[in-house]
Amino acid sequence: MSATAAGSADSRIARLARWAMARRLRIAAAWTALLVITMLASNAAGTHFKNDLELAGTDSQRASTLLRESFPAKAGDVDEVVLHTSGGSVDSPSVRARVAPMLQALSALPHVTGVASPFLPGRSAQIAGDGRTAFAVVSFDGQATELPVGDVERVIATAQRARTPSLAVELGGQGIEQAQRPSLGAATAIGLLAAIVILLITFGSALAMSLPIVTALLGLGTALAAAGLASHVVETPDFATQLAALIGLGVGIDYALFVVTRFRTAYREHEELEAAVASAMDTAGRAVLFAGATVIIALLGLFSLGVSLLYGVAVAASLSVLLTMLAALTALPALLSRFGERIGAAGSRGDAAGSRGSSGRGRAPLWPRWTAAVQRRPRLALGAGLAVMLVLAAPATALRLGFSDAGNDPAGKTTRRAYDLLAAGFGSGFNAPLKVVVAGAGASRPQTASRVSATLRETPDVAGISQPERSADGRTLVLTAYPASAPQALATTRLVDRLRAERLPPLARQEGVRILVGGQQATSVDFTNVLSGKLALFIGVVVGLSALLLLAMFRSVAIPIQAAAMNLLSVAASLGVVVAVFQWGWLGSLLGVRSAPIEPFIPVVMFAIVFGLSMDYEVFLVSRIHEAWSRSRDATGAIHEGFGSTGRVITAAATIMLVVFLSFVTGEQRVVKVFGLSLASAVFLDAFVVRSLLLPAVLELLGERAWALPRALERLLPRLAIAASAARPDGPLPRPEPAPDAA
Repeated sequence: MSATAAGSADSRIARLARWAMARRLRIAAAWTALLVITMLASNAAGTHFKNDLELAGTDSQRASTLLRESFPAKAGDVDEVVLHTSGGSVDSPSVRARVAPMLQALSALPHVTGVASPFLPGRSAQIAGDGRTAFAVVSFDGQATELPVGDVERVIATAQRARTPSLAVELGGQGIEQAQRPSLGAATAIGLLAAIVILLITFGSALAMSLPIVTALLGLGTALAAAGLASHVVETPDFATQLAALIGLGVGIDYALFVVTRFRTAYREHEELEAAVASAMDTAGRAVLFAGATVIIALLGLFSLGVSLLYGVAVAASLSVLLTMLAALTALPALLSRFGERIGAAGSRGDAAGSRGSSGRGRAPLWPRWTAAVQRRPRLALGAGLAVMLVLAAPATALRLGFSDAGNDPAGKTTRRAYDLLAAGFGSGFNAPLKVVVAGAGASRPQTASRVSATLRETPDVAGISQPERSADGRTLVLTAYPASAPQALATTRLVDRLRAERLPPLARQEGVRILVGGQQATSVDFTNVLSGKLALFIGVVVGLSALLLLAMFRSVAIPIQAAAMNLLSVAASLGVVVAVFQWGWLGSLLGVRSAPIEPFIPVVMFAIVFGLSMDYEVFLVSRIHEAWSRSRDATGAIHEGFGSTGRVITAAATIMLVVFLSFVTGEQRVVKVFGLSLASAVFLDAFVVRSLLLPAVLELLGERAWALPRALERLLPRLAIAASAARPDGPLPRPEPAPDAA
């Protein structure tokens, strides 16, 4: 690209800012209209969440297809109504008299195709050995993810009307779980209030604080409504919009914070509103653009996994980042054109007072002093930072992927109480039934059914089996096997693997049939195996694309390598925290969680988000260092100036993200708790260990080599200017001289 073209490209974002300032009323009206229209459309269309774990080509998917074709009446979701008496028998006439009308009412509800009462002949297996617990089976005409939430809620309400002080009525199953999805309104409010407090402390002005909040909410509200509409087009799990809210709120406030902070600095220099806004957008706004692009690249990398469940996650989260980024690049300049003079004047007074207060007895502000200390002992700083990160990352080596069961639901939810009652009355494995499907001409032979039943009964860790059921054409046979262990137990996963690899294949060859192990538990095992196998590919795609972007942005080989290594370290450390808390149970009682495996989609989604957010701070910080380097060609001075001038705002931005993410740990849904804690720990470690210790130490040790680029690459790479076209926006900070004994 020619120098002329590059210079023209350099000014485009500043021209966008001036265009937005000249049309501030139209910009405000357009964003408001977009928000209102998308919200109205989303409310009218509703959402279509679908937590479908089935993957094409797996045994569980083949078994599910056979069941739908051969047993149409059993194709829908099957849930349980659990009955438990505190005294006496559940089979007593008084209990029957109260329960029978309720079951009759359930059978007449929409989407319910049948209710199997435990009191019918031949259903004695639905009553526990102690006679105090029983369950009825409710069959629906569709899969759990396809059932209207309102109709499932009617099933819950109808069943629970039969409760008495001595009779507990609880419901469990996938359909009930779908209808019990908690709201994140309280968690979002907590995070927003905490962000407001931090912004007030940072800016010292309610008006300056309000701009990042308003900008973030404009983009995030529009994004969440758009994600709801997208759920009708792209398969979207129920946690996708909650995750999008978590990410969008954090990055939206941070993006606007960086721009407003840079605007106040530019206003002190220019003392002219339009020039200050243009300068802020040409520096911080440009960094917002590139940082947002890297986050979106990381999120869209989820498509490379080929797992449809994660497509909706990628779309929802990408929309939240894209629209909050666009709001920061368009709505924020428009708002600054109206309120900028008051914000800039207040900032000048506050910064002057802060400078006097921090100077004290001639001492430099905290971040320049800290940076100088790291530069004096770069090897010591590097060793200390690596030690912290590696210790925290160590638990990640014990990561066990799998799905947590309803035993991890909040104690007050009906699904948790139903799970506990069934486990106590029928055994832990009753909540993890395996569907063993036998297909082929040989399935019609009675001896085939007998041999399959005997093989299952003789398999260790199988606690019991059901009577075989044969399809109308006689070519498909299905049995239910109950493990001796809980759904999330490692023994249950090993049982599925043993049945498929050792116990059933020889029998299938002898009988000339296909034998498949399916059901919800087997589906979870298959999903885990497939996703685990694609994790390395996903990491390679995301790291590779992000490294190429950084290579073009900073014209340096060392910067992309450093960024990739440190961001991977942040991911590993945050994953280690997740394993310690959610898998091992450390601090579990404090956070309201029980020990369980980590859902298999969490590492890949967490990697995409954490890698993207880490790149945010990388871009914001390194771009400021790069500005100083481009000006002075003094590597050590550029590090000092870049860190000294951005340390305070990056700390504030990280603190905002930290409290926003931690607020989501207060929610009820385990998946959202995991994401909240993992992202909070990643942001904390990235801002206060990686960016404060590791990055300045590595750059100091590299010196001028940090900005080296082979000539061959120089000719091949496009120019994506990250530094503003204007000359120096800030004066360099006074830099203490490194001690002679620098490490």
